[in-house]
Amino acid sequence: MEAEVSMNRGKNLESYLFFTGGRRMKYSFIETKQDSHFPIQNLPYGIFQPMNKEPRAGTAIGDYVLDLSVMDEAGLLNGTGAENKNIFNDSSLNNFMALGRPIWTAVRTRLQHLLDVNTPDLRDNESLRAKAFHRLADVNMLLPAKIGDYTDFYASKEHATNVGTIFRGKDHALMPNWTYIPVGYHGRASSIVPSGTKIRRPFGQRKSKSTDQPVFSPSVQLDFELEIGWFIGPGNDLGKPIPIDQAEDHVFGLVLVNDWSARDIQAWEYQPLGPFLAKNFATSISPWVVPLEALEPFREAGPIQDPAPFSYLQQTKNGAFNIELDVYLRPENQKEETRITQTNFNYMYWSIAQQVAHHTITGCNMRPGDMHASGTISGPKRIERGSMLELTWRGTEPIQLNSGEKRIWIEDGDELIIRGSCRGDGYQIGFGEVSGTILPSFSEIEILQKGKNKA
Repeated sequence: MEAEVSMNRGKNLESYLFFTGGRRMKYSFIETKQDSHFPIQNLPYGIFQPMNKEPRAGTAIGDYVLDLSVMDEAGLLNGTGAENKNIFNDSSLNNFMALGRPIWTAVRTRLQHLLDVNTPDLRDNESLRAKAFHRLADVNMLLPAKIGDYTDFYASKEHATNVGTIFRGKDHALMPNWTYIPVGYHGRASSIVPSGTKIRRPFGQRKSKSTDQPVFSPSVQLDFELEIGWFIGPGNDLGKPIPIDQAEDHVFGLVLVNDWSARDIQAWEYQPLGPFLAKNFATSISPWVVPLEALEPFREAGPIQDPAPFSYLQQTKNGAFNIELDVYLRPENQKEETRITQTNFNYMYWSIAQQVAHHTITGCNMRPGDMHASGTISGPKRIERGSMLELTWRGTEPIQLNSGEKRIWIEDGDELIIRGSCRGDGYQIGFGEVSGTILPSFSEIEILQKGKNKA
C-alpha cells in the first residue's frame, strides 16, 4: 500500500519556520517534527524493502522513506551524474558509494531542492508522491551495503585507559604504542547485521582464575560496545596510501555500531593475536547512513594529541564531530528502558581521517562498501563509559535498572538500544537507532547435533 503523505500546508507554514543566523533554515513540504531524526538537513541513505517488492535505495525524511529509484525513473535526478545507472534500484548502496563525493553532493543538493517547501515538482505531483513515499513503519530496513571488509579500531583514550587499568593497573593502563598509532584489528564482515536482529549468546572456551583448565560453555560475560562506523566510498589502488587530507573524500557516511563482545572468551583467547571468537559472532549497525556533509555544522576540534602524531597522521582541519550518544537497556518482558550510557563521539582521540590514513599507509586497498568502526566510545565520567566492562568495572559495580533489577553483564532476553544525534538550532541530525535482543545460547548437544545434520 502506498503511503498517504503528511504534508505541511501553506497556511501552517509560519508555525514551522525556524531561523538561524538571519537566514531561513531549509524546510521540507513533508511534515517533520522538530525532534525528528530525519529533517531535510539530514537525508541519510539506506536500503529498504516495501511490502511485496524488491529492495531498493531510499532516503529518510520525517516519518517517510523516499524511493530514489522512483526519483531516477521520473528523471528528477538528471544532471547529478547518478542518473540512468540503475544504482538506486539495487539491494545495496555500493555502486552509489563508488561514485565519489562530487556526485554524492549533487544528488544530496537535488534531493534537498526537490523536498523543499517551495519546490513544486514533487510537492504538487500527487501520483508521483504516492509511488515515491513509504511510511518508515511499513518497510523493512536491510543492511545498507554489501560489506567486503570490516576493520574495528580502538581509538578512545578513555576506553583504552579504563580497560588497561582493569587488566593491568593504572600505572600500565595504556600500551606504549597507543598514543602513536590508531590501534585496530580486522573483524568479521559476514556477521554484521541490521538493527533489530536477535543475537544468539555465543559458546566458546573461557577460563577462570580459580581453575587450571578452560571450559567450553556459553559466555557469561556478554557485553556491548558503543561505536560509530563509517562506510568507504571510492577505494584506493593497492600500493597507494590515502593521504590524510583526502581521507574524508573516501568516507560515504556514518552509522551507529554495537560491536557485541564476549569478555570471558576474549580474556582467554586474545594473547598473542587479539580478539577472534569473542567478537566474530555479531556486530549490529543502524540502517541509515548519515552523509558526512550533514555533519559539517557539528565538526569541532578533538582532544589534544601528545605526542604530536607523525606527519602522515597530522590533520589540518578539525576532525571530531559533536554526536550525542545514548545507550539503553530493557530487560525481557519490561516496557521501560534504562539509560546506562550518555556520551559523545567528540571524545575520540584518533579521528576518522587519521584512522583511514593509518589503515592505508601500507598501501592496503579499500573498496566501496568496506566498513570501519571507531572502537568503544567512552568519556571521563562513569555515565560516559561505552561498555558494561567499564560501567560495572568488570562486574564489581553493578548497574541499577529502573525495573529494580541489577546488571553486571547482559543477560538473556535483554534488549540493548543505541541512539545518536547532533542537535542544531531548531532541528537535529539523527542516526535513528541500533538495537538487538540476546537469545539464549544453544546447548552443547544442539551444537553437536546441528553439525551432524549438516554433515
